[in-house]
Amino acid sequence: MSRYSILLVTLAAIWGASYLFIKLGLDGGLEPSVLMAARGLLAAGGLFVVLLATSGARRALADLGASWREWTVLGVTANALPFWLVAWGEKHIDTGVAAIAQATVPIFTILLGLRFLPHEEMGRRRWAGIVLGLVGVGVLAGVEPAGGFWFVLGTLAVVLSSLAYAAGNIVGQRSVVAVPGPVLACGAMLAAGVSLTPFALLQLPDEAPTAKAIWAILALVLGGTVSAQLMLYRMLRLYGGRRMSLVTYLMPAFALTYGALFLDEPIRASALVGLALILLGVALGSGAMPAFRRRYRAPA
Repeated sequence: MSRYSILLVTLAAIWGASYLFIKLGLDGGLEPSVLMAARGLLAAGGLFVVLLATSGARRALADLGASWREWTVLGVTANALPFWLVAWGEKHIDTGVAAIAQATVPIFTILLGLRFLPHEEMGRRRWAGIVLGLVGVGVLAGVEPAGGFWFVLGTLAVVLSSLAYAAGNIVGQRSVVAVPGPVLACGAMLAAGVSLTPFALLQLPDEAPTAKAIWAILALVLGGTVSAQLMLYRMLRLYGGRRMSLVTYLMPAFALTYGALFLDEPIRASALVGLALILLGVALGSGAMPAFRRRYRAPA
């Protein structure tokens, strides 16, 4: 396997496991705001240590201070809001369903790009992909799913988090031009943790968190946040955003596998059909399928 393939699969495996850790934290008695405030604050601390090791205290503080507007907006938009929405959604849906619902991020990125990145061209194929992806969301939620109203609401909460992540992608794309990626990541996590802390204080558990919840937080922070953020920016630097975005296709498979193995979650036919429609829509909407077609026709 190439270095790119190894990094891509590793990142998908780490991010796919994040849904598992969130579910374990919720099952351990933590409310979504508490779990995600801890995730943001602890991840900010870990990323700040990385900044200290790579650039020194004076440079790290100077960079964070100079870019506070950028990472504050990014942290609230692309971290605090979607973090909470995903965690709240996972109170009512399985981890695999949450991962599939979040595979819609590229679709919303394309839609927002029409307004904020007007240079993006849209043809019939891309519009068909967007419609197909949204149909997949409908199939995923189901007309009358086994979980009822709360299942639908939980699924829609995660889909809404995809919209927030897509908005964050637009903001981040503009911000990273002037601000180093690790600085943005550290500041954004700090902003996310601080903005969620008031809500977390209102929902502190009456009893100490279980050992399972504590281990889930640590795994979510060190693996799904700090390590994943550093790997993300490394891939962006080495291979660019388009090749890195292929992680979207792999994450749901890992999340479904983890949920089935460790939480005994069923893999429903509606989830697989919804996943197929969403990923096909992403492939069409992002222009990936025409690119692959040209690649294989070129030798002829």
